[in-house]
Amino acid sequence: MDIPKDFLSKDFLSQFKTQEDVEAFISELHMKVYEQMFQGEMDSHLGYEKGSKEAINTGNSRNGSYPKKIQGKQGEAIIEVPRDRENDFEPVIVPKHQSRGLSIEKLVISLYAKGMSVSDIESEMHEIYGVNLSTSAISHITNKVTQSAVEWQNRSLESLYLIVWMDGIVFKVRENGKVINKTVYLCVGLNKDGFKEVLGMWVGKTESASFWMGVLTDLKARGVEDILITVTDNLSGFTDTIKSVFPESATQICVVHQIRNSCRYVVWKKKKDFTSDLKGVYNAPTKGAAGSELDLFEQK
Repeated sequence: MDIPKDFLSKDFLSQFKTQEDVEAFISELHMKVYEQMFQGEMDSHLGYEKGSKEAINTGNSRNGSYPKKIQGKQGEAIIEVPRDRENDFEPVIVPKHQSRGLSIEKLVISLYAKGMSVSDIESEMHEIYGVNLSTSAISHITNKVTQSAVEWQNRSLESLYLIVWMDGIVFKVRENGKVINKTVYLCVGLNKDGFKEVLGMWVGKTESASFWMGVLTDLKARGVEDILITVTDNLSGFTDTIKSVFPESATQICVVHQIRNSCRYVVWKKKKDFTSDLKGVYNAPTKGAAGSELDLFEQK
């Protein structure tokens, strides 16, 4: 999907003042995805991509587009549907004489969440929707959608973030017929305007300081020059890894991880009171108050 440059500017978030502004943007983005998927279907129908030299002397070519009114989750909208000179292009995503499209989410989830092959997706589309969509057409369509994901993952970032939270979430996935653990590494940054922003997501087999090195290097390559505070778990070697890429950054261990680590030394029947008393320490308004609460906690 071709995303306007304004969508990626520093002032992007400032345009959203109300819920209606957000819904209008989502609706526009949703329609653009539909239009890109139509283009993917047309690529498959003609056998070549738009602008390709392969179009010469093929006997058929693109012939503009026509507006079509559709009903989506965000309401009614007008999208542009491409047509060919022979007028035999039959859209599948939103068939002719219909105003409601197939679920884009189902197609994407089938490919990525289930880890299915293109041929498996072809079978599922036929079984669920009764649609005969070729593997070639599926490849063209998913390539159009994944392009926007790649652009998002590689987009430029701001030079400074006040706080960046970094953690890994482990998922069990099926790969080559086996169920294995894979970690999604997630970075969320607090920018100078006070907004949280997902900086990126990366996939690996296990969480490790060496993998995080690659993540941090990627952030720097995309324009991040400094991070005031990084918040992490107590993964061995993590702090040193951060210092090697962002030497001026202060590292703070995540409160939740600190509590979990502390609870390992407490018998089960006392954990509830233990975690409750800890709140007085980490919720204290000042460092002095936190010290006093810690003294009371130690006495108890």
